[in-house]
Amino acid sequence: MSNWFITGCSAGLGHALAERALHAGHSVALTARDPRTLEPLVQSFPGRAIGLQLDVRDHHRAVEALHEASTALGPIDVLVNNAGHGYRAAIEEGELDRVRDLFETNFLGPISLVQAVLPYMRERQSGTIVNVSSTAAFTAAAGSGFYAASKAALELASDALRAEVEPLGIKVIVVQPGGFRTEFAGRSLQQSESPISAYAETAGRRRKETDSTHGTQPGDPERAASVLVELVDSAQAPSRILLGSDAVQLGQQQAHTRLSDIQEWAGTSISTDIVPSSSS
Repeated sequence: MSNWFITGCSAGLGHALAERALHAGHSVALTARDPRTLEPLVQSFPGRAIGLQLDVRDHHRAVEALHEASTALGPIDVLVNNAGHGYRAAIEEGELDRVRDLFETNFLGPISLVQAVLPYMRERQSGTIVNVSSTAAFTAAAGSGFYAASKAALELASDALRAEVEPLGIKVIVVQPGGFRTEFAGRSLQQSESPISAYAETAGRRRKETDSTHGTQPGDPERAASVLVELVDSAQAPSRILLGSDAVQLGQQQAHTRLSDIQEWAGTSISTDIVPSSSS
């Protein structure tokens, strides 16, 4: 059995994943900004579940929390960077202080935890890092540009990380969920407080008060949690995994569009190469 460290466990996918891992026999350090939300799970699995306060934007506290988890449970085998929040705004509408906060949470927070856990995983030549991204990373909608950028940054950093640590026995998995029926829209979704009327028919359609998708998402967090525990436990795991039928559909559409663009403009692209000088 393994020791897990999961961020953002107060609700949604993080909570479901922690619960599934515990039912599978693993030990789990659950984290949340308010650790009181973790008490029911901690009490249900005494000795194998601990609740820790953690705001991933506090890099010093992240290192402390990992140390506390290792002291209580043993070396961390699996790090799951799940904590994050959304932010909807047209690019022109975005408040830069909130954009910085978004990147602190969705990108720099996970990176600080990766940096903190890697020395111990390298020493043991084993471990798994799971970074939870989003389909927004490859198909950003109007109004989701900043959120998409934070997740795309996490994905590209994960790709480089994988190339660096796989030879050392460490796995890196990027998870790309579609829409799941969680409390994300109510608890974790922020938006610009200064909407511009010119974007009412584009970014404005995704404002919280006009978005009609909440509660109709196809994804089941508990099913997703079961899949992720199985993937981490398996000998072979994908570098990326789409979760949800909508995620698969969007992924296929985006891959087709990108390939078509590459093929259509290949001649123009190649024409920018240096032309070798002809020999006399």
